[in-house]
Amino acid sequence: MRIKSVTPLWISLPLVEPIKMARTTVETAENLLVRVEDVDGFVGWGEASSAPTMTGETPESMVAAVNFMRPALEGLEIEDVSAFGQAIDGLMYGNAAAKSALDMAVYDLAGKRARKPVAELLGGIVRRDVPVLRMLAAADRVADVAAARRMAAEGFVAFKVKIGGAAPEADLERAAAVRAALGTGPHVSADANQGYTREQALRFAAGAAAAGLDFIEQPVAWKDLEGMAMVAAATAVPIGTDEGVHSLEDIERHHRMRAARGGSLKTIKLGGLSAVMTAGRRMDALGMSVNLAGKVADSSVASAAIVHLAAALPQLDWDVSVTCQYLARDITREPLRIERGHARLPDGPGLGVEVDESKLSASSVRRAASALIWAGTEPHRPRACALLPAASGPASPSPRAPPARASGRFPRAGKAFARRPKDAMRGRAAP
Repeated sequence: MRIKSVTPLWISLPLVEPIKMARTTVETAENLLVRVEDVDGFVGWGEASSAPTMTGETPESMVAAVNFMRPALEGLEIEDVSAFGQAIDGLMYGNAAAKSALDMAVYDLAGKRARKPVAELLGGIVRRDVPVLRMLAAADRVADVAAARRMAAEGFVAFKVKIGGAAPEADLERAAAVRAALGTGPHVSADANQGYTREQALRFAAGAAAAGLDFIEQPVAWKDLEGMAMVAAATAVPIGTDEGVHSLEDIERHHRMRAARGGSLKTIKLGGLSAVMTAGRRMDALGMSVNLAGKVADSSVASAAIVHLAAALPQLDWDVSVTCQYLARDITREPLRIERGHARLPDGPGLGVEVDESKLSASSVRRAASALIWAGTEPHRPRACALLPAASGPASPSPRAPPARASGRFPRAGKAFARRPKDAMRGRAAP
């Protein structure tokens, strides 16, 4: 398939209610949406959430990165979709989230052309129904317990308590209250998002087993592997890494130092779907538990990609976080469905969801030239991810034509990639 156009869009997605983490509160997700069209008229979509403290990328930088890579991508012939992510990695340093959105869009495009779900292109479907993890992030014991009971009644069997913003003892009390409310059946984990010092993390770890936790995620700073290993040695509860994993080398390092017994894999950290599959297989071979997660919060586009990855990965011992469930509204015609706490692999080719382009506003964002923003005009009601039906309403203007090519001299590697696309992408055909 040959790429005709690549269009980056900046979308703003309001949440149903704020998500409180150790160092920040998220009320609106600012994401990159990428539209990739081939010369035959097929369209693929990809998405990446901005996470400056995790990837160093903002909506502005992701749009700029895609525009920078566009000259090498438009006109490119892709023979092996599984090699695309690795091939574009040399176009510019870093910018894993922006690259992951491009990789996702190309997988969606390839699936539509082949009339196959993305999970088949990733290696084959292992499972079709995925238990979805539910975050408890009110930072209030009564509210989190009430939410846990309500979601358990709806069929959820995996929960993650957000910690790190209070004293370890208060966090332990809240986590223990959630476990007591849910009983012994569901999975209950705690995620500090790097919020603790070593001393605080050790205090939390000392009471984690009594609180009934199944694992603790990223208790200290991502680069403090010695601190992670200290916490891991102090408790029988497994320690997982999230912000600390951006490559296979990071996984190997955590395993070698006994700093983590599992980890959270995200497309925005690893650069795409193929990279997540490679990382998940390696973790499984090392005996490490896998948590697969979207960032707070994705639309049904990236969330569908997470479900396809979940369908293909060898194991998901630490559950799957599908984050479109936290949005007030979605941007797809039929949002990803979560029923009885489980997401089912979407039917249809590609990602199995279609963006409703009438929900994308034609007005440009002043802070990032060439970006487009979607912002609803109706009150924020829970209408996302098929916890309730998709939003309806009057159509907004469709996105305008793709922006002009990025100006300036393209790096030498990029020129070669753009000039000789078949050599750059040569490999086996997509399954």
